[in-house]
Amino acid sequence: MRIGLFVRGVAICLAIALGVVFSSSGADARPGQYTGVDGGRYAAKWTSAVDGPQRYNGVAPDLAVPITMDDGTVLKADVIHPARDGRRATGKRPVILQLQGYGKLPMLVGAAFLASAKGLGVKKPLEDWISSLNLPGVGLDGVFDLTRQLNSGAIEAAVQDWALTGAGYTLVQVDMRGTGNSNGNWQVFGEREKRDAAAVVNWIARQSWSDGNVGAMGVSFTAISALETTHLMPPALKSIFAYVPSADVFADIAGAGGAVGVGFLVPWLIGVNLYKMTPDVTSIIVGKFSPEQQLQWFKDRLADPATLLDVVASGYTALSPEQLTRKARELYDPNSYLRKGLKTDTSRIRVPTFIAGAWFDLFGNTATNTFNSIPLSTDKKKLIMGDGYHVGAGYAGFGQRNMPPRLDVLQRAWFDHWLRGIDNGIDKYSPITVKEQGGAWVSLPEFPVSQNLHRRMYLNAKRSGTSPTARFDGGLSAVSYPTKPRDLTVAPGLLSVCSRDSAQISAGIISIIEACARDSRIWEREGLTFTSSPMRNETTISGPINAHLNVVHDAKDGYWVATLNDVSPDGNSREISTGQLIASMRQIDSGRSQKSSNGDYTQPSYYMDLSKRQKTIPGRPVVLDISLTPIQATLKPGHRLRLDVYASNFPKGLPPAFFLADSGLKPQRVRLDAQQPSWVNVPLSAPIPS
Repeated sequence: MRIGLFVRGVAICLAIALGVVFSSSGADARPGQYTGVDGGRYAAKWTSAVDGPQRYNGVAPDLAVPITMDDGTVLKADVIHPARDGRRATGKRPVILQLQGYGKLPMLVGAAFLASAKGLGVKKPLEDWISSLNLPGVGLDGVFDLTRQLNSGAIEAAVQDWALTGAGYTLVQVDMRGTGNSNGNWQVFGEREKRDAAAVVNWIARQSWSDGNVGAMGVSFTAISALETTHLMPPALKSIFAYVPSADVFADIAGAGGAVGVGFLVPWLIGVNLYKMTPDVTSIIVGKFSPEQQLQWFKDRLADPATLLDVVASGYTALSPEQLTRKARELYDPNSYLRKGLKTDTSRIRVPTFIAGAWFDLFGNTATNTFNSIPLSTDKKKLIMGDGYHVGAGYAGFGQRNMPPRLDVLQRAWFDHWLRGIDNGIDKYSPITVKEQGGAWVSLPEFPVSQNLHRRMYLNAKRSGTSPTARFDGGLSAVSYPTKPRDLTVAPGLLSVCSRDSAQISAGIISIIEACARDSRIWEREGLTFTSSPMRNETTISGPINAHLNVVHDAKDGYWVATLNDVSPDGNSREISTGQLIASMRQIDSGRSQKSSNGDYTQPSYYMDLSKRQKTIPGRPVVLDISLTPIQATLKPGHRLRLDVYASNFPKGLPPAFFLADSGLKPQRVRLDAQQPSWVNVPLSAPIPS
């Protein structure tokens, strides 16, 4: 099939689909062997492999291919073969798999449009023009932060770009069980879904067009699924490229600190559940419609039309744990099927894995821990962390001088090396490439940087004079000042909707509002602020952060949020790390937690188990250790470090109703007491001036 005919067919398919939707609603290499952030002498070769002449000049799609699982459930796949001059290529080739949860049809259409734009010669000029747009001073910098990333290669790396077929890869998209056009009930990363992933890899390896080497790729939902393919370690799986993935969905958004990330989780569940109701129009167009299979698809959708939305409903209607449904209780049971399914066993990731993420990605809380826990040497695993969000990870400028190569270039080089055996030097690329918040792109041999030491910064009542509009303007110092006990009151509020936390949970949408995503002073009107003296020298922060707070409640529970901010000389307060915790879920699993040499927690790990819940006693102080996001940041001379403390964080975090009932949404207090001081434990390259 020629690409032009195929694109027209896809366009028809899209029109039908839209109508349905709208009507129905080796050992470690030595450090000297690694390149810098720009890829060094290898980068030009990687870029040429993508932008230069290709072996094949077209695609030959085989759509709506049924794959039957061991329990009889039929999954639907689209297979895109390389073609030359309109004829499908013969022989065996490596395969790149994307397990799709949003429906393979939109990805098919997106890839077709990209290929068409490239074929017409308008793709690159249009991307470059849009990426160059900038209107400083008009308040739209947040918008341009997103558009500047259009030519970074991120879109191509996300949608399984057909340009990969030019190099001789066969591409496979599969709708996961219970989503898109596949039969069954949606598992939401459960054990059955992981078995399906391995079965699909094994199926690919048996096909006449496969050479037995399979790579998995994806973005967001599909990136999580790519990591899932490792669970049963299918022999044919040889490599993974995951763009903004999560290996622990519960810790990232479903129950971070005990609160639910409703700002993303609820719309996401609704969206996937709506789209999975779209019939298989692709099979009709290509003449593969099976009434029997489609009838079973319809029965499966009727049996489970709103996966997990009942859990959400129970969580926000039950006024006590006893009123929760059995399935809803599983969310707070670490041994339940649901909770286990939300976490990838990274010890099983034994194939070369490339992770691209961002500090304020939806899944930024666990990205560095995921990378560090993968049991591979750093020539076989790589990490990129941008200073951005889920949509717009902060990759503007990729491919330019002294910057990382484009993401599609890195992806292609990764698969070329690990699936085709090409010695292109990608294994020697910087193992950890990060954009320091407040600084530049840097290459790190490790994260955290071992030279940085965790240091206590104590909260005190001395007015800093830098936060006049906050509920309280206090200090942050390297020593604990003698003082009489003093309670500082903070109450729940809604100004958190205009914050960098809201930008994070909205996948970056709120980031277009500069006053929210770039400056915390609006939210700080409801918070307690504790600000240090200005830096004398440039100082880096590298690693996890812990806020150790002595607090008092007037109720049986409470909800605490802490952020670490970089305060510039002009007063701008930019959030660089964040954490939250429901007080009654404060029990720490010491065996899984990290501590600094002095015994302080640097990254406490909570049980998040209702059976270990411990309510607070009104009026009696209790100590909380609130884990904040691990980060890499730079504080410039004259800048200050600030800890903000709040009592709410909607829409990023909303505790289930029974937690809220026990808290009564009453004001909460931080107690400053020399006998039981509060501090934040920060990994600094130098002490902060007192």
